[in-house]
Amino acid sequence: MEEGSSPELSPDDVKDHHKQKFEILARALQVSVAKRSSDSRQVPNDRVMYARNQQRSAGRVPVVGGSPINEDMAVALRTIVFGTAVAPPRGEWLRTGIVFREPDKELAYGLKAPRNGTRGLLSALQAEIIKILLFEKRVENANSIELFLKPDGARQLEVLVKAMGEILWRIGEKSKVIMCLPQDLILVPHSVNFFQDSLTEKLHLFEITSLEDLQIFIKRYIHVFLEETGPGTLLLLYSAVATRGTENTQRDLEVEKGYLVTGAEEGSLCIVTLMLTGRATPYLHNGVVYVGDEEHYAVPQYGILARSEVGFLLYEEGVEERMPGSRLKTPSLPIWVVCSQGHFGVMFNTNRELLRNYHAERRFELHYYTCGGSQCQLIVDTRQEEPQSNNHSEQDQAAISAFSNIEKLVHTKLVTLLYYTTIVFIELYYYTCGGSQCHLIVDTRQEEPQSNNHSEQDQAAISAFSNIEKLVHTKWQDARIQWIGTTQFI
Repeated sequence: MEEGSSPELSPDDVKDHHKQKFEILARALQVSVAKRSSDSRQVPNDRVMYARNQQRSAGRVPVVGGSPINEDMAVALRTIVFGTAVAPPRGEWLRTGIVFREPDKELAYGLKAPRNGTRGLLSALQAEIIKILLFEKRVENANSIELFLKPDGARQLEVLVKAMGEILWRIGEKSKVIMCLPQDLILVPHSVNFFQDSLTEKLHLFEITSLEDLQIFIKRYIHVFLEETGPGTLLLLYSAVATRGTENTQRDLEVEKGYLVTGAEEGSLCIVTLMLTGRATPYLHNGVVYVGDEEHYAVPQYGILARSEVGFLLYEEGVEERMPGSRLKTPSLPIWVVCSQGHFGVMFNTNRELLRNYHAERRFELHYYTCGGSQCQLIVDTRQEEPQSNNHSEQDQAAISAFSNIEKLVHTKLVTLLYYTTIVFIELYYYTCGGSQCHLIVDTRQEEPQSNNHSEQDQAAISAFSNIEKLVHTKWQDARIQWIGTTQFI
């Protein structure tokens, strides 16, 4: 054996050497496990446990599977939604997600979003969320209805998954839904027929044929919709259109080359009717109406074909022909998506039997909410004021008529006095040769007009309150309205 070289070991020596190493590792592992077990049983008293943000902690599972979108489908989707595929879409749809307000607090039931074209879609989704929170299940131990409207983070995610699932399942006629979700790979190249928008060209389509599977699928990928500056609203709209079918959606619009995202500030009515009824109809009347004249064949206009659980109320100044029919005004549940002068919100009552009980509808409370954070409560009183009794004797009637005539007589002079006298109060004595006598005090002061020195913000709020009252009157005509807890309208 050469000097400096290691001695050669026999096979038995090598085996014993490895055995010793494994024994040492095994003992070290046992000591480590024993130490961890001991530490886990000894939790320090000053340890603080923090609750997780349920929306942020939802597993971010990467989107896999599905059928890659082709150019024809990409062009069809963009065209029916935005009107064209050769120009970029409206930016707010690519950066408005579906986001709740803080859980366990006031307005925790509400979605939040800036004022843009997604408000109509989000208001329809908000109405569906309120429906599930209030009427799907009732907690027997709840002492106040307010508990239902202050969900925690887990409950928020639960109702959002159910609301999205039920809307899409209704659009798919309870048979099939096509979900549109993006992946990383670009599938449709930029061309003269298609302008890339960083989303549509990456979509994969998922066909789902049961409501249970649909809700499981949405729950798995809900994080895609929850990003505050992400395209959650557009993905929901794309899924709704793909489920309805681009050709069927085009027929619903009843306008050649019609599309859903119009120039309306907060979105078009067709998006709302698609979400509420499953059809993107621009007509709000009941059933089918045939329109024509002597020179043209009657053309059918398909309105609302059935009563839905959530209704719709509309107020547009000077546009009475677009008033919703009874199937929208009187839904199964007391929840309405509302549009007042182009601004969307949701109105609801917490009593399921409101629209089924005449006595409950005589005086009741309405909650109004918008995704901008506006909230108020209204007390609506539909009771008619009893007319004043006219059971006066003939003598009393004659006296009342005489007093009225004397007041009119004084007013013929009072008009002149208002301009030429500085006297505030004038005493008059009235006497007739028949023995009639009375004493009058005439007040010549004019009522000061109410100040109009309101700020622009106050004027906007006053106008909003007035428009909402007119909106309520489209359903409950001549009702008296009292406002409670109003907040700034955003």
